[in-house]
Amino acid sequence: MKIVIELPSWIGDTVMTTPAIDNIVCHFNKIEITIIGSFLPVETLKHHPNVVKTKVLTKNYKSLYKFAKSLGQFDIYFSFRSSFRSRILKLFISSNNKYQFKRNKYLNYHQVEKYNDFINDSLNANLIAGKLKVHYNLSKSLDKSMPIVGINPGASYGEAKRWYPKEFAKVASKLSSCYNILIIGGPNEEDIAKDIENLLVNKGVFNYQNLAGKTSIEELLGYISNLDLFITGDSGPMHLAASFQIPTIS
Repeated sequence: MKIVIELPSWIGDTVMTTPAIDNIVCHFNKIEITIIGSFLPVETLKHHPNVVKTKVLTKNYKSLYKFAKSLGQFDIYFSFRSSFRSRILKLFISSNNKYQFKRNKYLNYHQVEKYNDFINDSLNANLIAGKLKVHYNLSKSLDKSMPIVGINPGASYGEAKRWYPKEFAKVASKLSSCYNILIIGGPNEEDIAKDIENLLVNKGVFNYQNLAGKTSIEELLGYISNLDLFITGDSGPMHLAASFQIPTIS
């Protein structure tokens, strides 16, 4: 059974598809999955044991037909996106069975359940959503002389949902006597992470490491999976931590 899956645009939403994807695997047992989507979501799920191929979508509408035909023939196509571009892509995918998530059909409950219900409706099944689960191959070595608290100042949609650097630094400083501190974030969070770092130094705290803008998704997975506590905004890394059952304050 060959299946192609289009992932959501965001890392957090992608993590929340994982119970539904695992239920696809359980339903068919022996399957080969090709995942397509934006770069970061594809990187997040590329090590799923049933994924045999990954391909990154471009934003160019003119290339959609060529992209779809380059994938080959599939038994089933699932799209976890409901955008206009995804509806166009669906027309070009070579498969006799195509299913697309409809945002307006699934309302007023958790995104994990929405995605899982979409798969249940598509397969005429009644599978229960399990835990979030992200697979990775890269382990990171960290100083475990003390427990490690991760500080992630970034948040979805930028500054509107961010906590202040001084507040993150205040909490990290309080915890520094019993936790080593790991500051993480993407390229867009380097400035706010540097602000936190400077505030920690001013408070005499030096048992920290600032990795903002310095990690790939695969490296980030390795770091987050080793944390003992995570303090974060509403973000993709928040959902990654949830997939590893890391105690999290968001």
